[in-house]
Amino acid sequence: MRRAPGAAAAIVAAGGVLGIGAPAHAQTRAPERTFVHSETTIMHHARGTFDVTLTPQPMTVAAGEPALDRRAIDKRFHGDLDATSAGEMLAVATAVKGSAGYVAVERVSGTLNGRRGTFALQHYGIMDRGAPQQTIMVVPDSGTGELAGLAGTMTITIENGRHSYDFTYTIADAP
Repeated sequence: MRRAPGAAAAIVAAGGVLGIGAPAHAQTRAPERTFVHSETTIMHHARGTFDVTLTPQPMTVAAGEPALDRRAIDKRFHGDLDATSAGEMLAVATAVKGSAGYVAVERVSGTLNGRRGTFALQHYGIMDRGAPQQTIMVVPDSGTGELAGLAGTMTITIENGRHSYDFTYTIADAP
């Protein structure tokens, strides 16, 4: 597949460095709890680091411009979220340096602040000439086990090559 100059770097950037420049959170901080909306809704925070491997996968569409890329995601979360995840990412890089986008879905399996189960995360990220925007959300009703009723958003930060996450979430009674 022919790629625009710097496409590989932009594609990898789209897959995880959209939070460059944001401060990393220490893995050892205790979870914060804040009452929101009502006395029964408690927002929780989970923080830590993760290791990620993005493995190139064959594309199912013809090569062309802008350059498309597909990667398998393999993560190991450390800290308040002690888990592994597997998923897929689709990315696009343009000929303009710093402009790229990605979407991804991953299934996370492990323990979140002592609660065991699985859930899915959906990613949407854009870099507009180096200006990042990223949204990572728990797919509604994807939580299982003790994570049934999980909802929330995650922010990824990369600082000095180290990946970290800040996960703000609630766990409601399952429907």
